[in-house]
Amino acid sequence: MHIIDWSIMLLSIALVAGFGIFTRRYMRSVADFMSGGRVAGRYLLTVSKGEMQAGAVVFVAVFEMIGQAGFTITWWQWIQVPAMLVVAISGFVIYRFRETRAMTLAQFFELRYSKSFRVCTGVMGFVAGVLNFGIIPSVGARFFVYFLGLPPELDLGFMALPTYIPLMGFFLSITLLLTISGGLITVMVTDCLEGMLSQLFYIVIIAALLLLFSWDEISTVLASREAGHSMLNPFDASSVKDFNVWYVLMTILLGVYGTMAWQNASSYNAAALTPHESRMSGVLSRWREYGKASVVTLLAVCGLTFLNNADFATQAAPAIHAIDQIADPQVRSQMQIPVALSYLLPLGIKGALCAVFLMGIFGGDSTHLHSWGSIFVQDVLVPLRKRPFGMKQHIRVLRLSITGVAVFAFLFGSLFRQTEYIMMWWQVTTAVFVGGAGAAVIGGLYWKKGTTAGAWSALITGSTLSLSGILLRQILKDDFPLNGIQIGFFTALIAILVYITVSLITCREDYNLDRMLHRGKYAAVKDKVGDADPVPPRRRLNWGRIIGFDGNFTLGDKWIAGGLFGWGIFWAMVCITGSIWNWVAPWPVHVWSSFWHVVGILIPVLMTIVTGIWFTWGGIRDMRRLFVSLRTQTSSEFDDGTVVGHLNLDEAVQEEEAPAAEGINRPANDPAYRQK
Repeated sequence: MHIIDWSIMLLSIALVAGFGIFTRRYMRSVADFMSGGRVAGRYLLTVSKGEMQAGAVVFVAVFEMIGQAGFTITWWQWIQVPAMLVVAISGFVIYRFRETRAMTLAQFFELRYSKSFRVCTGVMGFVAGVLNFGIIPSVGARFFVYFLGLPPELDLGFMALPTYIPLMGFFLSITLLLTISGGLITVMVTDCLEGMLSQLFYIVIIAALLLLFSWDEISTVLASREAGHSMLNPFDASSVKDFNVWYVLMTILLGVYGTMAWQNASSYNAAALTPHESRMSGVLSRWREYGKASVVTLLAVCGLTFLNNADFATQAAPAIHAIDQIADPQVRSQMQIPVALSYLLPLGIKGALCAVFLMGIFGGDSTHLHSWGSIFVQDVLVPLRKRPFGMKQHIRVLRLSITGVAVFAFLFGSLFRQTEYIMMWWQVTTAVFVGGAGAAVIGGLYWKKGTTAGAWSALITGSTLSLSGILLRQILKDDFPLNGIQIGFFTALIAILVYITVSLITCREDYNLDRMLHRGKYAAVKDKVGDADPVPPRRRLNWGRIIGFDGNFTLGDKWIAGGLFGWGIFWAMVCITGSIWNWVAPWPVHVWSSFWHVVGILIPVLMTIVTGIWFTWGGIRDMRRLFVSLRTQTSSEFDDGTVVGHLNLDEAVQEEEAPAAEGINRPANDPAYRQK
């Protein structure tokens, strides 16, 4: 890279690191470290959480999918949009979870079911999570090795060390320091700043790619696939093995079923100022993802064009040679487009893309480290200890746990050989936990007849089936009939059936959901712990009510959410109408080419510009409000994730329901506790 490229990348990282150090002063309690004080606004949550999906590993995963299916996967994904939007607008799961005031999912499980169920799900979620996360740092480091043209191995004299290993250790070290400094406060603020900078770079990168490649050049490559493997015509892609219409249809069920069950960003689920802000962040994230899609797609198709179009044969020759030198076939497949990008991008643009990827690595890895490290402490150590942690001790243990996750990720990434697509590895490892936990989450929040026995049965069934599928797939490989998404799909269906059946058999009395959700006569406790958010009154049935509007929606909220829903319905209708049309009179290739030029490139580019301006303004506004709230709010030392008698500890203290038999005796004026 040129010195200009290095300068762009390093200045961006220096700005983020400096801001991260500044935020440390605002972290004063366990609730601050774990949940950012529960004062985050919708734009701060949207931009910072979205940065998880901007790292090199996510781009590589999408590059793999586009390299296999092209635009055809986009066509079928439109089918699932309305269902996902109703989930987002209604606040399905996330709204009620925020009402429980739990910091982690397993804490909610103790509130709803039992302490033993919390510990078990804490262990399972932690193990599945660190395995899922384990490949992320290594893929990100490998990306930079090939993107920057570094030597694949370092000759140490007595041995040859793969270059990605020390680079991975360097990236993890920086991420770890940011994460443990101020907990979620630092993670949120730095991720938000990274996201806003990335939005600016997206626009610059898109402009450069549109100048470098014409649509005719891109379309020539995409249209050159043999019959059954089309990258433009979704009705001529029946031979695409993994990323097809069935993949999308199964993803719809898994997307709804697994809402919030996967915990790689668990602390964000509890960080919102109110349940409604949490819900609106989910709505806004859909708009932002529309904007980001153009740069990912453009990078992928331009990389494919550079490698395969005869017009670029001379320039692409060194890139093709570099790809051929990669011995591992899975790594070679993953790195085709990254290597191509490293050769085709001009001065300055390569540095901007490097900055995007590197900030995405820090953003994604910091969120994973914080989530999995804190889950181990909150959902395994905290409920098992007879004597609770003191505040300072608690934060110290959280930092040690996060450090342990970073060490594991480094060792795992150094030793594990990946044989799956990244997307498939994520689907399989996620299913180990979500396969059974999804039923317990939805049933626990929405069904008063759900029981602890039903939750245990669903968890054991789902996890056993998922793990069995993983092992059989590893042993039998291509002879096993199911891929990762199919294993998760059938596991979820069976777990739902088991939860319902066992709960109906074992239910002796209805569970008091109002108490857990702080509704009705139980709402007063939220005022006492400083977390008031009125439950909106019920309204008559109308279209707004059907898609999820309630009394918390302002006129502006309705425009944002309603516009998004209308946008999603429009593209779903395009998919349905186009499918019928092609069944009657198939479109020729040149029609599909023109269609994707407008729908797959030009419209997303416009969305990128609009959302870049919109979310930069909102992110700056919410960061300012966050610092004001953190300076003025009073944190409770009892708000630390402990559950007593199916109540959060700070609520139990307010209601004087913390019995001595539970071993909880921590009065607010106890100086011994404050000094720990």
